Amino acid sequence: MVSGARGGTTGTGAIDIARLGGMWRVTRPWHPGLRPYLRSYVGYWQAVTAPYEARLVPSGRATLVISLAEPFSEIRRLGVPDGGSGGIGSLVVGLEDRPAICVHPGGQEAIRVEFAPLGAYRLFGMPMSELTNLAVEIEDVLGPGAGVLVERLAATPDWSARFDLLDAALLARLDDGPAPTPEVGQAWQLLSGSAGTVPISRIAAEVGWSQGYLTRRFTQQVGLTPKASARVLRFRRAVAMLGGGTASLTEISLACGYYDQAHLNREFRAIAGTTPGQMMAARRVEGALALTASADSSNTASAAGR
Repeated sequence: MVSGARGGTTGTGAIDIARLGGMWRVTRPWHPGLRPYLRSYVGYWQAVTAPYEARLVPSGRATLVISLAEPFSEIRRLGVPDGGSGGIGSLVVGLEDRPAICVHPGGQEAIRVEFAPLGAYRLFGMPMSELTNLAVEIEDVLGPGAGVLVERLAATPDWSARFDLLDAALLARLDDGPAPTPEVGQAWQLLSGSAGTVPISRIAAEVGWSQGYLTRRFTQQVGLTPKASARVLRFRRAVAMLGGGTASLTEISLACGYYDQAHLNREFRAIAGTTPGQMMAARRVEGALALTASADSSNTASAAGR
């Protein structure tokens, strides 16, 4: 706990407020009813107001960002024609298989929630394929009531109360959300459990579907095809191994299912727009790699910790 940190209940309850680089981060244990669907849940604000530009790289998760202060100037998807959002505040990002650039004027305060793909399908209540590689205004996914929720969260200074409000809103969506198809759930478990190394043909045989039918249903509910999901999962495992600092690039390539180090480098450029070495040397703002001098070093932390 950090005594006196902005946000209210730093000395009581389960709220934990800590400074990480140039960000104050706020966490507490997740609500039991939401745990199966979540992968990360954190509030944060800049300790020192400064503009930044950062690269978002695929995470294998869907993301909800609730902006409580200044909005993003732009989120621009690389390799996608007309892929810029323009100014955007609270937003939903679907699964991605390519990088994006986010630009913020400074003064950011937000809540960032990351969901397992099928958890997002249940909570967002829409085909995840409609969100692939997109950053979408929150009302377009969660409905007009989401705008009211954002206003209430921004007007509530206490972080425990903020999390209570958001928990209640998410829990209320569970009853009405679609349940993932069991075969898709099994396919995702097989794919994610192997970090993307199990052949898609074997997964189709395991769940009892044709490969084509599996691809259609999986893409609708997860947001990426099984093949694209496997690429992202292999990439994420490689990033984690790089962050561990104990394996060589050759060892990482073999462990993650790449033909060789050249294949690993090509995949990093395609998925993250950078090389393994550049990625590990970078620093990050919350959820993204800092790109340029506009991302003040006091606002970032080691990319290996992402």
